[in-house]
Amino acid sequence: MHLPGIRFSSSVWRRIGQSLFFALFLFLFIKTDYAGVDELTWAVNLLFRLDPLLAFSAILAGKTVVALMLPALVTLVLTLVFGRFFCGWICPLGSLIDGSRHLFPPERNNFDPGRRQLKYYLLIFLLSSTLFGLPLTGLIDPFSLLIRGFTFAVHPALDYATTSFFTWTYQHAPAWLNALTEPVYALLKHMLPFAAKVYGLSVFSLLLLLAVLGLSSLESRFFCRKICPLGALLAIFSRFSLFRLAGGTPECSKCRQCRNVCRMGAIDAERTVTSAECILCLDCMAHCPGSRIHYSLKRQAAGEQAIDLSRRAVITSLTAGVLVPLILPTRLLARFADPLLVRPPGALPETAFLGRCVRCGECMKVCIGNALQPAWLEAGLEGIFTPRLIGRIGYCEYNCTLCGQACPTGAIRRLTRDEKQVTVIGRAYFDKNRCLPYAKGVPCIVCEEHCPTPDKAIKFREAKALNSKGELVELRKPYVIEELCIGCGICENRCPLNGGAAVIVTAEGESRQRNSITKDGY
Repeated sequence: MHLPGIRFSSSVWRRIGQSLFFALFLFLFIKTDYAGVDELTWAVNLLFRLDPLLAFSAILAGKTVVALMLPALVTLVLTLVFGRFFCGWICPLGSLIDGSRHLFPPERNNFDPGRRQLKYYLLIFLLSSTLFGLPLTGLIDPFSLLIRGFTFAVHPALDYATTSFFTWTYQHAPAWLNALTEPVYALLKHMLPFAAKVYGLSVFSLLLLLAVLGLSSLESRFFCRKICPLGALLAIFSRFSLFRLAGGTPECSKCRQCRNVCRMGAIDAERTVTSAECILCLDCMAHCPGSRIHYSLKRQAAGEQAIDLSRRAVITSLTAGVLVPLILPTRLLARFADPLLVRPPGALPETAFLGRCVRCGECMKVCIGNALQPAWLEAGLEGIFTPRLIGRIGYCEYNCTLCGQACPTGAIRRLTRDEKQVTVIGRAYFDKNRCLPYAKGVPCIVCEEHCPTPDKAIKFREAKALNSKGELVELRKPYVIEELCIGCGICENRCPLNGGAAVIVTAEGESRQRNSITKDGY
């Protein structure tokens, strides 16, 4: 197809496709937020449900079919038909890697099949370890990597920079400039978070994302070639695809143009395209001077490079995946769980929750009170980046059910508002050495004022106490009625003390039964 001044080659169509899917990713990312109503009106977790690696991991972890992840079958079926198109056309991390080529220009673009075996060994280890109780797939899955980096670091930083700039112009700029900047801010605020948020592990998440992009300076699409386990899974299926790129005709002579432009190094010295590594970027078709590379219905070429895995390395990866989970029962956490590890309302029992959670950060992004934060080692190695409630940072909004709506795998069940309001995620207790009425004889009723339950879970006893002047005064001392407390954390969040709060929420009394399965399979 030709338009004046524009040549719509095959690679141009691929760039258009990438741009559209990346725009869809950004749109869904922005829509994963509170918008004034307790409902997410868009399928914000659609891309996660199309990820077959996360689907396999959830199934292996739970030893059951996860209906929410069945759309991933569509990806596998289309891969069997068209090849590894997902990596080249749809994957937003792949698009971002391609888009950052000018920031991280690759030193080489060679065909090196040996070192690409790492992603297959990593895939074997991740799936086997997940089956035996150590789910780590979400730590390195490309979707989780990207959204964590955007959620914890990029989006909040963009919000802070934008808000700071326009606040300064509003306060200090002349009226004529404000007349220009205010409409711009009114447009931009629809792309910013509903409220300013802070996250733990934000710098770490950003560094991981930058590392993935920066590795491309060593070799184009380094992460996709050598590390990405989702790419490895799709590569295995694409070897059986009906449609594939074919080249290597006798007329090719000594031309190496296709090899030089292949960003995945999928074309060997004989100009044979390896379908397992080809992501259908179509650059080779666009740059072939003789137009001898074609995408068509074709059987596997006789000289096509096979996935040559070392039997010893496969056995080592599989053995590691089986043996490493055996250390889990030997840790302190196996006997004494962290009492401050409070999970979101609707979270499955801990073992099932860790198996289903893909560490995507979607639940943390939609949390109105900014209460959900990424865990570090509070739940062990397998719990890194899983959500936990930190009451001093934020609180669980009484009428909010967004985290269950955003979760793509059902690790956090979708609750109705009535169910949410009676779901216990923990209990509050008072530190009488810090609480003002107990410790200093100073009246304070802040915690009771903010308690959201219809029958207040925090009540008072009339008492007498010595204040800081040594005077005996009458005041009200707060206490918690355990049967009414749901552990939302607002009392801890609103406690007026500097530093640590005098009322603390722990996981005691949570509704879910740790390490158990309910009749619904959770």
